[in-house]
Amino acid sequence: MEQTAAVPADDVSPAVIPSFAEIGLHPSILQAVADTGYTIPTPIQAQALPSVMAGNDVMGAAQTGTGKTAAFTLPILHRLMPMANSSASPARHPVRALILTPTRELADQVYESVKRYGLKTPLRSTVVFGGVDIGPQKEALRNGCEVLIATPGRLLDHVEQRTVNLSQVGILVLDEADRMLDMGFLPDLDRIMRMLPAQRQTLLFSATFSNEIRKLGRTYLKNPVEIEVAKRNATADTVTQIAYAMSGEAKRAAVVHLVKSRGLKQVIVFSNTKIGTSRLARQLELDGVRAESIHGDKSQADRMKALEAFKAGELEVLVATDVAARGLDVAGVPCVINYDLPHSAEDYVHRIGRTGRAGASGEAISLFSPAEEKYLIDIEKLTKKPVTRAVLQVPGELLARASSRDEARPARHVRSHSERNSNERSGGDRGSERSARPSRYSAPAKPIDEFFLKPYEPSPAAVAAASTSASTEKKPAIQTKRTVGLLLGGKSKKPE
Repeated sequence: MEQTAAVPADDVSPAVIPSFAEIGLHPSILQAVADTGYTIPTPIQAQALPSVMAGNDVMGAAQTGTGKTAAFTLPILHRLMPMANSSASPARHPVRALILTPTRELADQVYESVKRYGLKTPLRSTVVFGGVDIGPQKEALRNGCEVLIATPGRLLDHVEQRTVNLSQVGILVLDEADRMLDMGFLPDLDRIMRMLPAQRQTLLFSATFSNEIRKLGRTYLKNPVEIEVAKRNATADTVTQIAYAMSGEAKRAAVVHLVKSRGLKQVIVFSNTKIGTSRLARQLELDGVRAESIHGDKSQADRMKALEAFKAGELEVLVATDVAARGLDVAGVPCVINYDLPHSAEDYVHRIGRTGRAGASGEAISLFSPAEEKYLIDIEKLTKKPVTRAVLQVPGELLARASSRDEARPARHVRSHSERNSNERSGGDRGSERSARPSRYSAPAKPIDEFFLKPYEPSPAAVAAASTSASTEKKPAIQTKRTVGLLLGGKSKKPE
């Protein structure tokens, strides 16, 4: 859920930033905002709301965690209110606003935000994304909705099955547009754009403004108003950053030590690979840390289950790939840990934006090996801010336990490889029972009976039988003919 829609009134001076009421939001939407406890917009909201409400195309960029979602959901609902109606007919609720997001998790969170702010209005909304049964989504679309939140791939699935009509879309939002480009969604975006009316309002929101994003904006937007409330690729001032140099073998022990010694709850740990994410979560569980993993190979049901458990405080650690770095909004995350430094410095900005949200303080801890220091240097160049380096003292018993498991890993590495092949075929983890099966890549077992290793040597009886058969070579042919004759109904002759 979008918990960072705005900051409390006492955090920002009303003389500097107008309240939501002063901006002129519809009373029904204003009441829903007030129910959340917010009255003063964040800087991105204060600048974006008037422009969007006026019907302008907008390109908005701000530090992650500053309420970009509300910056477009609130004015969209405001603009749709004149067309709102309480009719039960689906035809009276066509899709008028389309919000595209790069990931399933972000789509679901934007949907929750739209539902919350539109609670006191007759406007309908729904969300569609892949990885789940398409049937309920079809039914929701048949019932009609003014606001549709979707991932590009699943939206095209519905278009091909003719379960959605985009001919009346008047507002389009590209949320986390830079991530869409990173994930290769540009061809899908082009297809979707050709289905939309030419006369529409287009909004593009992102945490960064790269050259590619500006090019995308020139292609899809008309004379956009650019809003950039923070310098490009800046990290939030509320997040303390620190990096610990250590060998790869000690990283897991360091995570356990940090979580246990500091009593941390709801920590997000980032790993670069799917298989590494799953392995780290399992190993943390063995070390007594309640952990679960989330990555692209897991089913949507498993991913949502893990997220809900994390939000409910049932997990101490959520181990994630960068699929969770964009848009994941969990209130009160005190710390994020980079188990692996990202190869892209911009991904670092998004990762640490999961903490220190809505003015709260947070901490970003990075664990880097000597081979990864180059990535840390790239991060400092991008953010133009040094990352404090320090030494972390990890208890010897934790290091010894990690080392003993690493020494035993070759025996389990075969199972991990087999599990990876299974995941590639089935699209998700299938638990320890499946991963314990023998690998088909292991060496073949030796025959138990040595007899099968010896060359063939015919026995004396076989040699005698072969010589007898050679001396009577013609008789079998005659016998065969008699047999065939009998089969055809002939009479048997006595041998002469």
